[in-house]
Amino acid sequence: MDAQSWALRGRGRARRAADGTAMAVAARAGFAARGLIYVLVGLIALEIAVGRDGGGRQADRGGALEELAGKPFGAAALTTVGAALAGMALWRLSEAVFGAAGPNGAKPSKRAAAAGRCVFYVFACSSVLSYAAGDRGSGSGSSDRRTDDVTAMALRWPGGPWLVGVAGAAVVVTGLVISIRALRRKFRQTLRTGAMSPRTRRTTDLLGVSGGVARGVVFAGAGVFAVTAAVRHRPGEAKGMDDTLRAFRDLPAGPSVLAVIALGLAAFGVFSWCCARWRIL
Repeated sequence: MDAQSWALRGRGRARRAADGTAMAVAARAGFAARGLIYVLVGLIALEIAVGRDGGGRQADRGGALEELAGKPFGAAALTTVGAALAGMALWRLSEAVFGAAGPNGAKPSKRAAAAGRCVFYVFACSSVLSYAAGDRGSGSGSSDRRTDDVTAMALRWPGGPWLVGVAGAAVVVTGLVISIRALRRKFRQTLRTGAMSPRTRRTTDLLGVSGGVARGVVFAGAGVFAVTAAVRHRPGEAKGMDDTLRAFRDLPAGPSVLAVIALGLAAFGVFSWCCARWRIL
């Protein structure tokens, strides 16, 4: 191989390394933004649990954005969060195209999951940036209203109740899988645990388990309400994140149950910050 070929090959390796570094920065920023949103949702849900009704805010992404918007430099904070979520979407897209880190990262199922997450974060990014630009009626609004609208539209389709029921059951299964994986500490496979101190590793385990279980319970609860809406043919029975959390409050010992779930969601937010630091990319 001549000197020119070696130079071109070296430049190619340098370019790929630079791309990898940029993508890692984008992914870590995305995890940090996700963590902030979950911490704010958890705090709002905790206010609902103790009877303050969340200060009139929704315990969902829209409520978290409203909380951010009310702070000094709120528009700048929202724009930063939106840009960070765009970075997360790009990273998920790279996983879908090139495969994720790890021995099984190139499996079709892994790529498909990454593509689905990419679509989700594209939507989340666009809704946050729209909210930052002043569009309070954007996709970042009430998750309950969006859920009602989508369910009502789907129920009007031929076979709509079956479609909603199957989708609801899939969400229930997803929630159970999220909780079980958290209990089994599967998240360790994606973290550089060897770079952690023993104390940090124990703390990360606690956050990952409690946060993952709480997140899975909320998913499963929302799925149950979707199945109920399909069976009763009532779109209003389907619930977004806020109404699902408030439904836990209405159970026997509900405020205590909701408080535990709220703390778990906040813990998942802090766990996301741990991912921003130690995630294998």
